[in-house]
Amino acid sequence: MPEPWFCATGAVVAEPAKSAKIWRVGTLTYTTGGLLVVIGWLLLAGFAWSMHEHSVGPMAQWYLDHLNIPNLSFGLFVMSFPSLIGLLSGPIISVRSDRHRGRLGRRIPFLLIMAPIAALGMIGIAFTPVIARQLHASLLPAQNGTTVALVCLGLSGAVFAFAIISTQSVFGGLINDVVPVEILGRFCGLLRAANLIAGITFSYWIMGLVPARFTLILSAIGIFYCTAFMWGCHKVREGKYPRPSMHIARPEPDTRNRTVGGGFIAEVRTYCRECFTHPYYLVLFAMLTAAALAFGPVNVFSIPYARSLGVDMNVYGKMLAMTFLILLGLSWFLGWLCDRFHPLRMVMVALAAYTLVAAWGSIYAGTSRAFLCAWVMHGVISGCYWACVASLGQRLYPHSRFAQFASAAAMLLAIGNMIMAPAIGALIDVSGGCYRMTFAIGALLAMSALGCAIHVHGRFTALGGPCAYVAPE
Repeated sequence: MPEPWFCATGAVVAEPAKSAKIWRVGTLTYTTGGLLVVIGWLLLAGFAWSMHEHSVGPMAQWYLDHLNIPNLSFGLFVMSFPSLIGLLSGPIISVRSDRHRGRLGRRIPFLLIMAPIAALGMIGIAFTPVIARQLHASLLPAQNGTTVALVCLGLSGAVFAFAIISTQSVFGGLINDVVPVEILGRFCGLLRAANLIAGITFSYWIMGLVPARFTLILSAIGIFYCTAFMWGCHKVREGKYPRPSMHIARPEPDTRNRTVGGGFIAEVRTYCRECFTHPYYLVLFAMLTAAALAFGPVNVFSIPYARSLGVDMNVYGKMLAMTFLILLGLSWFLGWLCDRFHPLRMVMVALAAYTLVAAWGSIYAGTSRAFLCAWVMHGVISGCYWACVASLGQRLYPHSRFAQFASAAAMLLAIGNMIMAPAIGALIDVSGGCYRMTFAIGALLAMSALGCAIHVHGRFTALGGPCAYVAPE
């Protein structure tokens, strides 16, 4: 009787030929064929995730810019409002996911619940222009039309932000639980390639159609996201996990006689004590926050920046597609370098390069041609950073509480986004539209992140380095 050639479910199977490579993640056991099947389903879910990532943000930015609101309000809606939602929901969902033990695992149930909610939010955003016009014409004629549109967008955006931000760290936790650590860098390179293919598809063929087909395009992407993401996640099988208490160095507090409010406060205290009292993780979080904030100013204000210099949206979309095409060619190579040299070291190289690029843009990006040049370089280097940092958390955080620590980093980033985006928008308004300061602020933040990365690398080496690292508990 021939032996089964793969198993992607963690079930007991016949022993494969001795020459076959066996991959292990916790209780999961794969042959190479089984691992490829799992990677394929994860890439499908990742591609669906990437389609929303490359479409909802830029389309919402275009719609807000179309409403001609001030840059301060623009920053509040694009970054601060979603960040506030994530600040409240992300940590709760992530901790629950780490501690959940169910028939489908600890990640899949949350992902399957959140995907339809995210799609509902996307479709709500898609129909915001239609709903806002009808409400303004029939029920709220005395109200300002822009205000009605912003309220409709805010309600749908809140639903979308809650689901997407809650999903982000949980999906990263799923990858952490089912992909072998030996190939995390290369897998994240493939995931980045799927992300870039989605970006190229949207930027080159769809972005130019947004002004005329806003509702149709975003509704279709919402339906695609829900279907493909749920399908991909449902096909992945998680292994068995030990009870959560087995991974916690300090004993769980006794909650039998505690009120609901007191129990929640105790959970918050435990969360903060585990995530925010170790100096190593604090500096690591500071590095990740400063690095992500460094790319934010240019990303958030790129469309109004381009429009202020007279850049056509078709040219804008094609240049963005070219950026993604360059990164697509680099993605697998960057993943291999992360597996070979460690993602932390690659992150340091990317931050040093971005400091130089952003400094150049802050001086010279005052014409449409110079802006496009600086913007493409910004996109390539920041894309290299995201490709390298994708597997960093899996390599540095405690494995049993990955989603919890990922949500802690995301929470600090959310606070930074809430402050930075509207502050930069206000500065641009006060300066009379000097968008070059977005590059200057990015250069300063990247330099700060690089300093933190150097400190983290020193502690990482002391904790065992690439070959013997043990995450502090």
